[in-house]
Amino acid sequence: MNGATPIDRRALLHWASAVGAGLCLPRGARARTSIAGNPFTLGVASGSPTQDSVVLWTRLMLDADQTRQPAPEVRWEVAHDEKFSRMVQTGLAPAPAALAHAVHVEVQGLPPDRWYFYRFIFGDAVSPTGRTRTLPAPDAAVARMRLAYASCQRWEHGYYSAWRHMRDENLDLVMFLGDYIYEYPSASNAVRVPTGGWVLTLDDYRQRYALHKADADLQAMHENCPWLVTWDDHEVQNDYAGLTEGNSGQPVPDFAARRAAAYQAFYEHMPVRASVLTRALAGLAAGAEMRIYGQLAYGRLASLYMLDARQYKDAQVCTRDGKKGSSTVNPSTCPAWNDPGRSMLGQQQERWLDGELGRNAGRQGSWNVLGQQSLFGQRDFRAGEGHVLWNDGWDGYPAARSRLTRALQKHTVANPVLLGGDVHENWVGHVKADYARTSEPAIGVEFCGTSITSRSAGNERIPEMLDENPHFVFADSERRGYGVVEFAPHQLTTTLRVVSDVTQKDSGIETLARFAVQAGRPVLEKT
Repeated sequence: MNGATPIDRRALLHWASAVGAGLCLPRGARARTSIAGNPFTLGVASGSPTQDSVVLWTRLMLDADQTRQPAPEVRWEVAHDEKFSRMVQTGLAPAPAALAHAVHVEVQGLPPDRWYFYRFIFGDAVSPTGRTRTLPAPDAAVARMRLAYASCQRWEHGYYSAWRHMRDENLDLVMFLGDYIYEYPSASNAVRVPTGGWVLTLDDYRQRYALHKADADLQAMHENCPWLVTWDDHEVQNDYAGLTEGNSGQPVPDFAARRAAAYQAFYEHMPVRASVLTRALAGLAAGAEMRIYGQLAYGRLASLYMLDARQYKDAQVCTRDGKKGSSTVNPSTCPAWNDPGRSMLGQQQERWLDGELGRNAGRQGSWNVLGQQSLFGQRDFRAGEGHVLWNDGWDGYPAARSRLTRALQKHTVANPVLLGGDVHENWVGHVKADYARTSEPAIGVEFCGTSITSRSAGNERIPEMLDENPHFVFADSERRGYGVVEFAPHQLTTTLRVVSDVTQKDSGIETLARFAVQAGRPVLEKT
């Protein structure tokens, strides 16, 4: 593959460890006092918050004569106020050329449940100001959490007006569930055309992220509050699964190298912890190039689980005509469909999740929120007898889905809520232990969100499909937007927000539907 190649593991470990330990470079390596141009054109972001820490991110965009240092120094500041008159912490962080001059600062020792302002300074250039927060202590009583879930923002399919409106939602967190970028060169009837062609190399992925990060509406939402992020397929290639390549564009000679480049670019552009790299490089995440799944507590109110349903996923089975990637399948014609050895999450992540659910079993007053990439419940495309199911989502991995629902039951997990994306449509439904037994009570609820921009194939059969799949209570394939979930001790409320016209920069926003769920009673009520 042409273009920049991922840096070697030893160099990656060196820089990731330096960031994670909060190390600074020697004083002689500091940036010059006068900077030509604006190095902060990609904005700032924060993410991966805990009760006492948060990750701050930026990436320097430097002129050629500014890139001679292997890791220029950037000053970072955290303050109680937007004018930075009441400082909390300041420091210096490297912007390694080997990591595209990305800066990851893991600010430690912060009091819990506080809002802060932050910024970066490079020479005489000052970044935009971001706003971030720490989470409540795990044993703290919390009255409310407002979380937005979103996914799938293909550049060619529209403008990011949804992000602009999301700034007004008074959020504590954003949960991004995959497809931050797409690897395609363009699209039919494109609203706007991305720079570059097919995204294949490290340089390609960096340029595509930079294109998205330069969008003013997306930047503004990153500045607004911390994000929790996971990926899906398009951060690498459509429909890839594990180390099996997908089906978009021409095959590459070494798909593992392409995936490694894509993963490195993801790290370079996301507010994630250095440990996602150092754990893998130290051999603590067997077989993983980047461990991004994890769990955190939002006081006693909620436990949040971010899952990775791509990196460890077994390849899809029985795709039509023997092709790679996905298709709809009649399971009765596919011998491998119910193979218990197949997994969406990989065996190690499954064991980890089972353990975390067990450890949190005593937190009966809390909501257990699983952020993952796709639609969880069975969605049968065939009316009447028999089934036609999509083999890339959970429907294509029924044994793995059953293991997860059994874990929820075994550990008597309180108030399970599954959030998903990928399908570019809103689907709201009840989580069942067995979708064939329609009369059995639900064990949780799910909200699978529409896309920020990415088009749906369109589905005029929505009413028919809701009849065929009665565990779903609502679906819509036409509108783009996001969801907002407000959690309180006794109830959650989910509001589906949709833009008027994704092809217009100044699109308005409206509420498509709203649902409530009472704690201890997994029943969806449309309000």
